[in-house]
Amino acid sequence: MTPSSRYGPTRPDPSGRPAYGGVRSALVRMHRRRRRSLLLGLLVLAAAIGVLLGRGGERPAETPATATQGGMGHGGGLAAHPTPTSYPSAGEGRFTAADGETPVHGADGPLRRYRVVVERDTGQDADVFAAKVDEVLADPRSWIASDELRVQRVADADAADFTIYLATPVTSERMCAEGGLTTERYTSCRLPGQVIINLARWMEAVPDYGAPLDTYRTYVINHEVGHEFGEQHEACPAPGEPAPVMQQQTYGLHGCVANAWPYLDGRRYGGDIVP
Repeated sequence: MTPSSRYGPTRPDPSGRPAYGGVRSALVRMHRRRRRSLLLGLLVLAAAIGVLLGRGGERPAETPATATQGGMGHGGGLAAHPTPTSYPSAGEGRFTAADGETPVHGADGPLRRYRVVVERDTGQDADVFAAKVDEVLADPRSWIASDELRVQRVADADAADFTIYLATPVTSERMCAEGGLTTERYTSCRLPGQVIINLARWMEAVPDYGAPLDTYRTYVINHEVGHEFGEQHEACPAPGEPAPVMQQQTYGLHGCVANAWPYLDGRRYGGDIVP
């Protein structure tokens, strides 16, 4: 919006000089009236130009693009989260399931089938969310690297061993509370057969995470699915080291560096078990 100025009445002459009299005074007054008319005309012209600029001449300020660093590795420089899209804090608690199924991923071990659903009217597409989940769980740095389990996404609820939900903060809190967990509408959680991802964390990650949003999303999938696979919470091994994926990174890194994967350089990476 173009700022505008408001002009008040002419102020008295601060010099305090007396007014002229006679013919000379009349000439002076006529000269002053012409000068005031000229000034008034200039002000009207300036105002008209300002209106035209306000309607079509201004361009909105451009937001500089934020560089993404680190990809889906551990860490990745300073926070590089995109500006979060608006999302609802509550929903009706009804979900839409992603279609289709994936190939089986993993070399050996029991097959764990999962289903992916998204709360309706959140602006999130179930198939898009499922694609990210599939990408994470099929990655060789994820849980299949143990060669002790395999994974596959299915669409049929009866065929799934567990379901991964993307739910609004209010819905996720209610679901987690049914299993005796308190999330304060902030964190994600896992109940037997249910991995519940909080939409707010999916969209915004957490303050001071120090890595791109995609890294946090990868972390939260691996962390909560890790609980479904029997993993417990772990502590930061040492300042400056990658955070174990089973560390509660949502509550802070405690000196470690953000890390989204349970396997680094082909080996299971972890810290001390947190009781």
